[in-house]
Amino acid sequence: MTGFDIAIILLLAFYGLLILYPFYNSFLVSLVPQNTYTKTPFMLWPSEIDLKSYQFIFLSKKFWSGYRVTSIVTVVGVLYNMFLTVITAYALSKNHFKGKGLVLNFIIFTMYFSGGLIPYYMLINSLDLTNKIAVMILPTGINTFFMLIMRNFFSTIPKSLVESAKIDGANEIQVLIKIILPVSKPSLATIGLFYAVDRWNEWFNAMLFIRDGSKHTLQLVLRRLISQVQSAESGNIPDIVKDGLFQDGVKMAGVFVTILPIMLLYPLLQKYFMKGIMIGAIKG
Repeated sequence: MTGFDIAIILLLAFYGLLILYPFYNSFLVSLVPQNTYTKTPFMLWPSEIDLKSYQFIFLSKKFWSGYRVTSIVTVVGVLYNMFLTVITAYALSKNHFKGKGLVLNFIIFTMYFSGGLIPYYMLINSLDLTNKIAVMILPTGINTFFMLIMRNFFSTIPKSLVESAKIDGANEIQVLIKIILPVSKPSLATIGLFYAVDRWNEWFNAMLFIRDGSKHTLQLVLRRLISQVQSAESGNIPDIVKDGLFQDGVKMAGVFVTILPIMLLYPLLQKYFMKGIMIGAIKG
């Protein structure tokens, strides 16, 4: 190992610490009492541990309601997204599809121009989707960029596989289900993870169209809980956690409670992640 290699390793290690420390420090802030945080906002190790911020969140019925709504939106939304993305990408990957270029240009057009917020609100209102969980699922059916990655991936699959299946009597649906999807696991896992992150972080449509607090997503519920601590509405805070509760601690606890499901999901799909991105991006 040369001196240059050692310098590169040290530089990358230092860069890694710069990235990881804010994440680590935020976790410590969620674990310590307010007086410890006030004295040493930047810590290497907590001198005292206090779980009141997590207790406050987990004891809230609103939190569990938000978790339920977000879970429904994520599971149903990802299935909905993947279905529309797969069938659209598969159709647009076919060379014999007449008008493919025109349809593709119309879809790409939506990446650069939107209809505007007011027309969007009027459309959702006219469809009677306001104050319904469906409003957080149906309007965002396809992400154009993800669809293009999937289309490019389908285009790399050897045509001989499809032709062999058709010789055996398979139709297009059977080819898609039995041939295309099984060999597309890297791309499906990658796009599915992207959609899951997007759905899990849903807040805009919920804020805009949902008036019923029981249908709010986790992000809006956590914002309300943090605001509750900030405004010192002591009557709504359980006595078990009232003393020593502070806004930054609740905020950081909310961050880690929110990202935990995605953190657990990513390692399961990691082996597909880079492969799916690279194969989908090479050909286009």
